[in-house]
Amino acid sequence: MPTKSKTQPTKHLLGHYEHSGFFDEMLDAQGRVRPHYRQFRELFQTLTPREFEHKRQSVDLAFLRQGITFNVYGDSAGAEKIFPFDLLPRFIPANEWERLERGLAQRITALNLFLHDIYHEQKIIKDGVIPPFYILSGKHFRREFVNFSVPKDIYIHVCGTDLIRDDNGQYLVLEDNGRCPSGISYVLENRRAMKRSFPGMFESIGVRPVEHYPQELLKMLQHIAPSGVVVPTIVLLTPGAYNSAYFEHTYLARQMGIEIVEGRDLVVRDARVFMRTTKGLQPVHVIYRRIDDDFLDPTVFRRDSMLGVPGLVNAYRAGHVSLANSIGTGIADDKVMYYFVPRMIKYYLDQEPILPNVPTYLANEEADKKYILDNLEQLVVKAANESGGYGMLMGPKATRAELQAFRKKVEAEPRNYIAQPMISLSRHPTHVEKSNFEGRHIDLRPYVIYGERIVTVPGGLTRVALRKGSLVVNSSQGGGSKDTWVLYGDE
Repeated sequence: MPTKSKTQPTKHLLGHYEHSGFFDEMLDAQGRVRPHYRQFRELFQTLTPREFEHKRQSVDLAFLRQGITFNVYGDSAGAEKIFPFDLLPRFIPANEWERLERGLAQRITALNLFLHDIYHEQKIIKDGVIPPFYILSGKHFRREFVNFSVPKDIYIHVCGTDLIRDDNGQYLVLEDNGRCPSGISYVLENRRAMKRSFPGMFESIGVRPVEHYPQELLKMLQHIAPSGVVVPTIVLLTPGAYNSAYFEHTYLARQMGIEIVEGRDLVVRDARVFMRTTKGLQPVHVIYRRIDDDFLDPTVFRRDSMLGVPGLVNAYRAGHVSLANSIGTGIADDKVMYYFVPRMIKYYLDQEPILPNVPTYLANEEADKKYILDNLEQLVVKAANESGGYGMLMGPKATRAELQAFRKKVEAEPRNYIAQPMISLSRHPTHVEKSNFEGRHIDLRPYVIYGERIVTVPGGLTRVALRKGSLVVNSSQGGGSKDTWVLYGDE
């Protein structure tokens, strides 16, 4: 006969869950279950700890067998790690999602108009909306592409915009990822894992699907093919097996039914791109590139790059090949440019932002710099072009030495830093150990595709900071993920 601890219902375990002090996604301030979680909670709490643990171990084993991993650069213990996945999904009701979807569409539209403008007429500069210094000094502003028209006038084809919720549950945009955003493969595989673990629950609760993403991505890539090409050959260009997102590269290529290539697999002849095959050279018309601008073409950008394709930029300029995302999009996700996105929305669309930014200070503005340096221990300071949680100071958690080091960095290179108040990210019940559940901070990265139309996958990647008290959700620094369930209804 099973012991009491083995048959103890999950309801009791969640009953010990401590939710106070932060905005909790599942429970309100009085500890009541939020309406859109009720049906799942009723179904979920019938599980025993033994059943839950079996499901959890089954998912881990499936991820291991399928190679659902990420690489950590500089990890002496071995680079490849299984991506941690938590079985308690994050829910978003229909009315919340509708607003998020509109806000994300507004944002990617404004960013694309901004990119077209600064590489052409530069009206937003001439009208004094954004000081020219911030754009022209941007690390990823590509002067080589001024007055170059990209296919279909679309620059950011795929965007991963990071969202957080504050103490009041208000959604805020933390940053835009408009170069080579990663993580969508985990969204798709997390959903597959949940469908295996909780068969039938999706239909009974009414969860919107995410499986169509690869097809929507493929449609977009076909849409931007050079004019006159009826059946384009599309490839995914990867830096190779040692890249942190290589699993995703192979996964998406397989799901779309296209070839995955490295730079050495492509060659440029007469300003046209070809793929080396066993049957000879095959023309390539569209490249979904997962390589940053700097490494794309050693004849134009970094001459020491072994990852890119010599002559690729020339073929791109000639209109014989299309790239997603376009070269030069990096200036749009410069963290200094993030500060100006609300102005872009007002300038190009004559609208107020649906999704507000986190309050942000620019170190290059004298008043802001003084405020930052006077309040360093209370702020989060970020380098303009770092990602993955690197190049960041968490003031309230920093040592005196770290504060002093960052103070010198800000004073030396003010253009390279922004600062924001420490936002208490919302929390969600998360499995920790021995069938216990504790609150862990989360964010959300929805994925937006901009092709013939704008498509946002319902949900996205909910990233969770698995370390107690941590606000850093990045997988490279101890984060994991949850499946995100967008409901057809509000409850």
